[in-house]
Amino acid sequence: MTKLLFSELSKTKLKLVANLQEVGTHLELWDNQISECTSPEREKLRLIQSYLRDYPLSLMNEATIWSRAIYPLLMLAETGNIQAWAQVPLKAQFPNFEMEGIADGVLVSCIAGEITAPYLVVVEAKRGLEAPNPKYQLYGEMLVAAWLNWQENNKPDQEIFGCYTITDNWTFVHGRVTDFDHEKPLLEVKMSREYIQRSEPETILQILKAMITQLAPYTRP
Repeated sequence: MTKLLFSELSKTKLKLVANLQEVGTHLELWDNQISECTSPEREKLRLIQSYLRDYPLSLMNEATIWSRAIYPLLMLAETGNIQAWAQVPLKAQFPNFEMEGIADGVLVSCIAGEITAPYLVVVEAKRGLEAPNPKYQLYGEMLVAAWLNWQENNKPDQEIFGCYTITDNWTFVHGRVTDFDHEKPLLEVKMSREYIQRSEPETILQILKAMITQLAPYTRP
């Protein structure tokens, strides 16, 4: 049986085990994801933005940017039992392959310290011309997250969200996964435009909140 790691995924490797359909950028999909921010949330956004102001992000390493910018914004999207977690192991065994690795971040249901399958997976992309394309690692994580949800609720059509970040730039991905018990599962993905946290923090938070609102009532049994 083929075993794949998120960190080693490429388009070629992913298409060997899954039917990947990249639909492209769909701006109207993300325009419809907007959920209003409250006054207390805007205050917290201003505090998070103060961590970025006047700092040369291009000279910071990925871990510093993650701790200053990305993870605090994920935490701000928390609601009820939905929490932000970092460095979360994910693993799935499909009929003809296994896939596993560590997700940089997730928004996930957590009860009494125990987490279930994620609603959103986040990849912190490496920078540089020779860095791998973060899309395919993210697609793999979304595929596994959808499989985990399928194991819980047995719905044959699973919706899942993902995001990859480069410095403080966020790109969201909407995924739909079917055919879990076939030779190759089907993964259809639609991209957002790039959102820059230094200038669009409220829009990013609105999208994160809308994702949770959309998925939370339906992904669990």
